[in-house]
Amino acid sequence: MSDTSIARPFAAGNNTTLAGIGLMVFGLFLFGANDVMGKWLVADHSVGQMLLIRSAAALLILAPFIWRERATFFSVERPFIQIARAFCGTAEVALFYWAVAYLPLADVMTFYLAGPIYVTALSALFLGERVGPARWAAVVVGFCGVLIALGPSITEFSWPSMIALAGSLGFSGLMVMTRLSRGTGDLQLISFQIIGGLVFGVVAAPVGWMTPSTNGFLMMGLLGIISMCAYLCVNRALKLAPASVVVPYQYTLIIWAVVFGYAFFNEIPEATTLIGAAIIVGAGIFLFVREQAQKRLRRRHEVQPATAEVPLEPRA
Repeated sequence: MSDTSIARPFAAGNNTTLAGIGLMVFGLFLFGANDVMGKWLVADHSVGQMLLIRSAAALLILAPFIWRERATFFSVERPFIQIARAFCGTAEVALFYWAVAYLPLADVMTFYLAGPIYVTALSALFLGERVGPARWAAVVVGFCGVLIALGPSITEFSWPSMIALAGSLGFSGLMVMTRLSRGTGDLQLISFQIIGGLVFGVVAAPVGWMTPSTNGFLMMGLLGIISMCAYLCVNRALKLAPASVVVPYQYTLIIWAVVFGYAFFNEIPEATTLIGAAIIVGAGIFLFVREQAQKRLRRRHEVQPATAEVPLEPRA
């Protein structure tokens, strides 16, 4: 066998991984752009009408694909999980837009980056997943990062910070519900989430409705299309490259938040925000690395003889 024939699979694998990294980075850039547009729009429009127009535009793009899958589109296992997931997804988006109306982008993003830390705690409490001492320690450290990022809000009530914190909990709920939806197709997952936003928009839009300009209307529609494209890029990245390679890139969102916040709104993050963000990112990466180690250990256990004494997962 020639050296060339041996090299080809590795080259192909490297190209696929690079494509996955590129899609993840681009998807996160789109999420950053979505956040900037949302902050700009919420200054003159209500959150309800933003979600209404945003969701309608995204659903319009998805309509042909939904129609093609119409025979099985609503045939999902555990529909209550999908309803709960749509609720959490709608809540986290609405609360994010509400929070950035009062807080810098970097502050709000810092709270949202704590999502994986909350997920670890919620998974142990409600899903029965085993979480060892090391991972619980990382959860505690991550919570300390959140408290540092809150800054004066710890001793002096700041309801915008509480909104951002509530939104990050909604984001965590979305991730937990997604874990419970592994058998549901991507089209259904994103469509149900968008439908949830549309329902919220229909109910909430009349409250504080401000007739948008043509540019405002188009921007809100573009908001939905950009967020949908960002989701698709991230999802495709996870299929092209190992999660252990591409998932840590999600923490570049704080970089986009700082850069875009300064470039478009002249926002300079407080030192406490940056310190808290660094602690949260460190704790989140540690939790992710431990989870990947557990998966490798489980796979190793599966190929052992049935009598082999191999633990299913380490005491993290």
